[in-house]
Amino acid sequence: MKKIYYIIGLLTLMVVAVQAQTLTLEVCKQMALENNYELKNRYLEQQASSQSRREAFTNFFPKISAIGGYMGANKGLVEMQGLNPATGEPMLNSFLKNGKFAALTFIQPVFAGGQIVNGNKLARIGEEVSVLQATLTEEQVEKKTEHYFWQVVQLEEKLKTIGAMEELLKTIRKDVEVAIQAGVTTRNDLLRVELQEYELESNRLKLENGIKTSKLLLLQLIGSKEKEIILKYEAVQNPESPLDLYVNASDAVLSRPETAMLDYNIKANKLQKKLEVGKRLPTVGVGASYFYHDLLDSDYNAGVVMANVSIPISDWWGGSHAIKRQSLKLKQAENERQNNIELLTVQIEQSWNELQESYKQVLLAQKSIASSEENMRMNHETYRAGTITLSDLLEAQSLLQQSKDQYVEAYTNYKMKETEYRILTNQELN
Repeated sequence: MKKIYYIIGLLTLMVVAVQAQTLTLEVCKQMALENNYELKNRYLEQQASSQSRREAFTNFFPKISAIGGYMGANKGLVEMQGLNPATGEPMLNSFLKNGKFAALTFIQPVFAGGQIVNGNKLARIGEEVSVLQATLTEEQVEKKTEHYFWQVVQLEEKLKTIGAMEELLKTIRKDVEVAIQAGVTTRNDLLRVELQEYELESNRLKLENGIKTSKLLLLQLIGSKEKEIILKYEAVQNPESPLDLYVNASDAVLSRPETAMLDYNIKANKLQKKLEVGKRLPTVGVGASYFYHDLLDSDYNAGVVMANVSIPISDWWGGSHAIKRQSLKLKQAENERQNNIELLTVQIEQSWNELQESYKQVLLAQKSIASSEENMRMNHETYRAGTITLSDLLEAQSLLQQSKDQYVEAYTNYKMKETEYRILTNQELN
């Protein structure tokens, strides 16, 4: 019966494997960049900023307006006494009783205190900043993708360790059963083995549930509609030394999108100050207008050319304070840039230190595995020789499992730290 269940389970796994989609880390990152909702919204914001810049450019164009209509009244809006030219008798003349009218006006701004020019520059800065924000979001999406990917790898590798420990316990169980039959030990030792088996079974269940949850998070992030996926990755092994990845933090920070955004913030505040000044400068415009109406019972049309100069004298009463306020905001932006660059430099240095530390943890964990494997081998031999207790053997088994789990954690943590450092120093991701 157990064989039948085993065959059914194996066939089920084979069917799932055929139906499941196999994904590498690179495929996951590419799917995330194409399907992630947060990133899609960033791209939409980028397009919206582009439209705002184009909208600002239209302020260079002339302003054209047209008006037209028809009017009708029960009597003329203008009435006056006069003489009938035919009879010479008095008569009432009525005007503006009904008729059509239309007007077309064209105004071209010549000078607006620099508001149009600076407004266009400000809109272009907004477009450039939206591109940088999209770049930062792309980096964060890639980082999250790698985090969930390696999280799944970590849990799957721990699951493999559980399988190896289960096989090891099977061997220990056989040795205990032989010892019981020989009268060397009691059934208490067998119960201890069974308790260890139950603990492994419980840990297996937790890991399987954790894998399912982590895969669901990964699927949501990359925008996949698949219900089941299989992650393809190279065997977990010692990574290469990170020394070749080192970049001077002071140099790396200058090429970061955050630094460019801080520079744009200063430029934007300078333009805002110029706009405040421009609001208080004279404006000059030229234009033309064409009129038509037949309200006086005959067609009438006329053309007019015009030029206007507007000087906002009283605006300077409050305008000087607005300009000073903007000057203070500019100083704030400069201080903010310096502060954030220093913090970002510290962040890059810290990331490098954590990367080195995580690499050393991998090496230590690898040595720990070698020691725990040798310890397990020696304890197993001495247990069979009857010189140590089962408790010592099970403790050696637990230490072996713990060392393997620590190695997997150290390895996946190193891969995530490597990704973080590559992003902060603008290096290509693996």
